[in-house]
Amino acid sequence: MQKLKQQVFDANMDLPRNGLVTFTWGNASAIDRERGLVVIKPSGIAYGNMKSDDMVVVDLQGNRVEGPWCPSSDTATHLALYRRYPQLGGVVHTHSTYATAWAQAGLAIPALGTTHADYFFGDIPCTRALSEEEVQEEYELNTGKVIVETLGTSDPLHTPGIVVYQHGPFTWGKDAADAVHHAVVMEAVARMAWIARSINPALKPIDTYLMNKHFMRKHGPNAYYGQ
Repeated sequence: MQKLKQQVFDANMDLPRNGLVTFTWGNASAIDRERGLVVIKPSGIAYGNMKSDDMVVVDLQGNRVEGPWCPSSDTATHLALYRRYPQLGGVVHTHSTYATAWAQAGLAIPALGTTHADYFFGDIPCTRALSEEEVQEEYELNTGKVIVETLGTSDPLHTPGIVVYQHGPFTWGKDAADAVHHAVVMEAVARMAWIARSINPALKPIDTYLMNKHFMRKHGPNAYYGQ
């Protein structure tokens, strides 16, 4: 678990390094599928004070297995995603400015160009609002459930992130570093979409054939991008 703790620590430290986190507004986790254990950032600990040994280990039911601190308050959301989608190896949550702005507006981040299409196959969805009952009862768990409800049976690696209505972005990937990568990309395309729509409010989505080409050349069965 020490290796996974280091990976999760590195992923968490990459969030402020990439301008995605203010104060303690974010968390990253990763899962050891063989052991059924998740490593996640401790709750409310300043990034400048954290060490890899501060990372918390929990099981898939949220029971703390190892670590001196309480796990992130968003742990139940991460666990809901890991339980539902076995493809996922890492999850990230931030309150990055532009992606969060789309969440607060209650809008999907529209797919307008090829930068977006290189990573997300279509719009980045926005969830529905949680009901008062869902917030009062098991808020973090229900946040995970509404993400799952929105994604449904879609391949989560084709839509490696979502914005939760009035809350903020969650991203995921094959491991913690991949989830951070998607968080950085989401923030960038969220900003691009805002600027593009400001320049041209009547802007239409990216052409479907161009979307398909850019996504599939990197992620499709006959992908040829990269080495």
